[in-house]
Amino acid sequence: MSTKEKLIARFKTLPKDFTFDELVRLLTALGFEVSNKGKTSGSRVRFQNQKSKVIIDIHRPHTSGAAIKETTLKEINDNLITNNLIKDE
Repeated sequence: MSTKEKLIARFKTLPKDFTFDELVRLLTALGFEVSNKGKTSGSRVRFQNQKSKVIIDIHRPHTSGAAIKETTLKEINDNLITNNLIKDE
């Protein structure tokens, strides 16, 4: 199992300690690019996949290494499954 596959498997369990850095690695591995939504975006971050035209907007946790909220992980998981970027198993 590759590192990407391990990260996807971990993400699918919706762990309470899934960090923003792990999310960036996961979405980058799935073909997303990270961007802030302009100078006034604050903690808002956009992940955009040019190939599939999928956009994911989230708030970056204020504390370094902080976990992503469970509801946010569920929304991202549903979005990725709906757009066939990961499989629902």
